[in-house]
Amino acid sequence: MRFNLVLAGFLALSGCHNLKALPEGTSFRGEEIPSQNVAFIADTAWVDKNGERHVEQAIFDDVFRIIDEARELIVVDMFLYNDFQGAVPEQTRPLADELTDVLVSKKMQHPEMEIVVITDPVNELYGGLPSPYFERLEQAGVRVATTNLRKLRDSNAVYSFFWRLMVKPFGNSPANTVPSLIGPDRVSIRSYLELLNFKANHRKVLIADSGHTYVGFVSSANPHDGSSAHRNAAIRFTGAAVADLLETENAVLTFSGYAPVEVNIPREHVTAGTTVQVVTEGKIEDVVLATLDEAESGDKIDLMMFYLSDRKIIAALKHAHKRGASVRLFLDANRDAYGREKNGIPNRPVAYELSAAGIPVRWCNSMGEQCHTKMLLVRHKSGNNVIVSGSANFTRRNLDDFNLETDIVVSGNHSDAVFVAARKYFDDEWSNTADRTYSLPYERYEDTSFWRRRLYRFMEFSGISTF
Repeated sequence: MRFNLVLAGFLALSGCHNLKALPEGTSFRGEEIPSQNVAFIADTAWVDKNGERHVEQAIFDDVFRIIDEARELIVVDMFLYNDFQGAVPEQTRPLADELTDVLVSKKMQHPEMEIVVITDPVNELYGGLPSPYFERLEQAGVRVATTNLRKLRDSNAVYSFFWRLMVKPFGNSPANTVPSLIGPDRVSIRSYLELLNFKANHRKVLIADSGHTYVGFVSSANPHDGSSAHRNAAIRFTGAAVADLLETENAVLTFSGYAPVEVNIPREHVTAGTTVQVVTEGKIEDVVLATLDEAESGDKIDLMMFYLSDRKIIAALKHAHKRGASVRLFLDANRDAYGREKNGIPNRPVAYELSAAGIPVRWCNSMGEQCHTKMLLVRHKSGNNVIVSGSANFTRRNLDDFNLETDIVVSGNHSDAVFVAARKYFDDEWSNTADRTYSLPYERYEDTSFWRRRLYRFMEFSGISTF
C-alpha cells in the first residue's frame, strides 16, 4: 500500500511538470506577413583534395553589421554564449569575445540605446560559474537576462522528479569541486545535477532597428568559440514580422522576471510575394508536418538537419516519399562533439530506417565541426518554395514544447533570391564539386545495429538523452 502511494505521488509530480501549462507567449505561431527584404545566409565547410578543412562564414559577419548599423534597439537571445572548448580546441573564431566587443562598443557610443541580451543559464553552469562576458556587458550598461528554465516543462521527467526533491532545495553557487566538462574551470556537483534536467532556451535571435525599419535575424549559430567552425544557416528579414519576433522574446523576459522591451515596431503590411512567419516551440512541428503533408508527386523535399529523431516527422517524410515527392536527407553523422566521438545516435539509426524506405541520405563530411544547420526546403512543382529554418532540431525535446526554440517560415516564388540561395546551399553540399567535398555517401556511416535503433527509440521517448 505504501509503495503504491509513493508510486502514485511520483507519477503525479512527474506528470504535472511534464504537462504543465506553458508560460504565456510561448508556442507561438504568427501570421504569414509579406516582406520585401528576406535573405538566406549560411556558414559552410569543406575538405579539399589534400584532406584539409576549409571554413567559410557569413552569419556572424552579418550579425555584427546589423549591430553596427543599429541606433535605438538591440535584442540578442543566444543559447551558447561562451568560450568553452572541448577536448580539441576550435581555433576558427573567438565569437563570444567578438560579440561582447561589438555590444559594449555600441553601448558606449550610444548610451541611451536599449540593448538586451537574453541567454541560457548553461553559460554560467546554472549559477556555478560566473561569465566574464556577461559581467563586461552589465558593467557597460547592457541588460543581461538569464532565462528561468524552471518555468518550462520537464523533458527528462524521471530524473527531474529526483532533482526537484533532492537537489533543487539546496540551490547552487560557484565551487571548486569537480572539473567542468564544458569549460576550463572547476564547478559544483550541483551544476551537473541541474544540467541533467536537459532544459534549454535554445533560441538564436537578433532584433535591431535599421534605418526606418527593424530587422529580425534567426539562425542555428551560437556565439560560442567551440562551435565557431560549425555549418549553420540563418534567415534575415524586415517589416511587420519583426514585431512578432519581439513579442516572443518579450514573453521570455516576462516569465523570467525581467521587464519587457517597450518598443513599438510598426505592423504595416507591404506588397510582396514572399511571406515570413515566426513560429516557436511546438508550433514549429505543426508547420513542418503541414508542409510535408502538402507535398505531392513532382514536389521536392530537402532536409538538412543536425538531429532528426521526431517520430511524427519521420512518418511524414515516409508518407511524402510514398506519394511520389522527391525526398533528400542531408544529415550530420553525430560523430563529432568538440573533440570527442559520439555513437551516431539518433541520426544513424534514423537514416537506416529512412534509407530502407527508399529515401536517399548523404552525410556531412565533417572534420571536427558539426553540420549544425536545421533547414527544411520544399520546392513545389507549382513554383512555390517554402523554407523552415532556425534553432530547432527535429526532435521531441525541440518540437514538443520543452525547449525554447524559434524558427522562421518563408514562402514565395522559387525565383526570389532567398530561395535561390537556399537551394544553392543545399545542392552544393549534396553534390560536391571537383575540388570541394562537402558530403559523403550513406554507406560511409551506415549503422544496421538493432540495439542502437532500440536505444534511440527509448531515449527519444523517455527524454533521457541530450538530443
